Amino acid sequence: MKFKYICSLIIVSIFFIGCKEEVLPKPKAKLRLEYALGGTKKVGTKNFEFAYNDKAQIEKKKESSFVISYPEMKGAIFISYKKVNNNLKKLIADAERLSYEHAVKADGIHPQVFSNPDSNVHGVLFEVVGNAASQSQFFATDSTQHFVTGSLYFYTKPNYDSIYPAASYLKEDIGKIMETLKWKN
Repeated sequence: MKFKYICSLIIVSIFFIGCKEEVLPKPKAKLRLEYALGGTKKVGTKNFEFAYNDKAQIEKKKESSFVISYPEMKGAIFISYKKVNNNLKKLIADAERLSYEHAVKADGIHPQVFSNPDSNVHGVLFEVVGNAASQSQFFATDSTQHFVTGSLYFYTKPNYDSIYPAASYLKEDIGKIMETLKWKN
């Protein structure tokens, strides 16, 4: 009788121990950061003008250079202008060199050719993938007189997974800057 009692107790104990819900680790999730779409404002110099996101703060550094800051994202787009004086190849080579200097830390650099024949604006947007200091670089020119370069930087140590949503958002803003760029003669 004692044996039946012990066996019954063991079976009941196993039943209660085995009926607990299985503990599973939480699945990995991605942080979803969303940034509000802004309207546009125009800014310009005696040589060029463009539209930028009105959610940003713009600061004119010199006659032909700007810093477009995005405090919410802790990032900025630096834009500068140079006059073309029979040195277009050198200006393009310098812009490409600056973009490809990030190749050491980058997982890849994807150039995207841009052309707006109506405004005579042609250039390249370099998307930098990985933990590089700058996530996007670009240049635009009319090939005869005007040359604009721009770079996107974040005020933080580059961690591509963390800054990707902001980098993607600001890449779109750079695209809008290039699309709305107009030269003044």
